[in-house]
Amino acid sequence: MTHPSKRKGNCWERELVRLANESGIEAERAYASNGRALGECEETDLLIAGKRVQAKRRAALPAYLQVPEGTDAVAFRQDRGEPMVLMSLWEWLDLVKAKGVKASG
Repeated sequence: MTHPSKRKGNCWERELVRLANESGIEAERAYASNGRALGECEETDLLIAGKRVQAKRRAALPAYLQVPEGTDAVAFRQDRGEPMVLMSLWEWLDLVKAKGVKASG
C-alpha cells in the first residue's frame, strides 16, 4: 500500500495538471513522479507549458512564503543565490497563457 504522504503528493500533481488543462494550458505528469519519464531531471514532477515543475504540498507554509494581501508576488533570493518569484498558481497560469501556450487536443 502506498504511503499517505506519497498519495497526497500524487493527488496534488494530478490536480495541478487538471487545473492547467482547464486553463487551456498543456500539462503532463511524470510517471512515478520521476522526471526521467519525461526526459527531464529526476526532480521534475510535471511539465506545464514545457516548464519543469516540482510539486510540493505542505500542511502549512512559513510566513515569509505567503504572498501578502494586496500584492501579486514575493521576490526573494538567498545570499549569492538566484532571484526567485513566488506568486499564486492563477497568476502564473495567466502569464503562461499570455505567452500563447495552449493545451494540445
